[in-house]
Amino acid sequence: MLLAWWAAQAQAQPLPRPDHIVIVVEENKHFSQIIGNPDAPYINSLARHGALFTQSYGVTHPSQPNYLALFSGSTRGISSNACPLELNGDNLASALLAKGLTFASYSESMPEPGFEGCVHGAYRRKHNPAANWKELAALNLPLGAFPQDYGRLPSVALVVPDQLNDMHDGGIAQGDAWLAETVGPYAQWAMAHNSLLIVTWDEDDGSADNRVATLLFGPMIERGRYAQRINHYNVLRTIEEMFGLPYLGNSVDAQPIGGVWRR
Repeated sequence: MLLAWWAAQAQAQPLPRPDHIVIVVEENKHFSQIIGNPDAPYINSLARHGALFTQSYGVTHPSQPNYLALFSGSTRGISSNACPLELNGDNLASALLAKGLTFASYSESMPEPGFEGCVHGAYRRKHNPAANWKELAALNLPLGAFPQDYGRLPSVALVVPDQLNDMHDGGIAQGDAWLAETVGPYAQWAMAHNSLLIVTWDEDDGSADNRVATLLFGPMIERGRYAQRINHYNVLRTIEEMFGLPYLGNSVDAQPIGGVWRR
């Protein structure tokens, strides 16, 4: 009954159209490691003032295919962190561009635009799905290119912390502090500028059921905890619906997120 109700809500409620969406993907933490953890005060503040999904799940293990699922609607048959990959076919960036909209990926510690290497310092290409499509090289940018004037953000921006700051190597407290410093000013701005922040995790730490925290924060959100079951395909489908994009891969069978939008 509850799942049917959420499905009905998703279908019945019209989705807003943000001017910008910023997606931040963190690494390898189970829901219970983040929500309620005093080492993550900023993330928990976002969760209290936004929409927190208590039944959000990664698609698979390890990291890389989860990023591909979110970005292209499919794991592309990839079941490892193998690098480099050279992929073809539609993805979120190409769908936005075909619609006359914009996209950029901003990766911390990546040395230059269009960088094709697998590793540079704490940067890992496996966490940067746009790098696997050669035609997206001009949209594959270092984090320093993230605009200080947030009104100049693309329609959708993917922000990729490096392995020291995405909770993979540096720990929860470090990742939370990085998010507060790096993304916090944008999140404040977003509340007055029809912009939506999505924070999620690629997968859990392998200890349980791949349940992760996903939260939405912005002026179009009804704050609260939501128990509808979602994964990376639901997040992608929601973005597609917001911008009138074609459904990529497995997102065609996923429901957009509903029941959380202010009327």
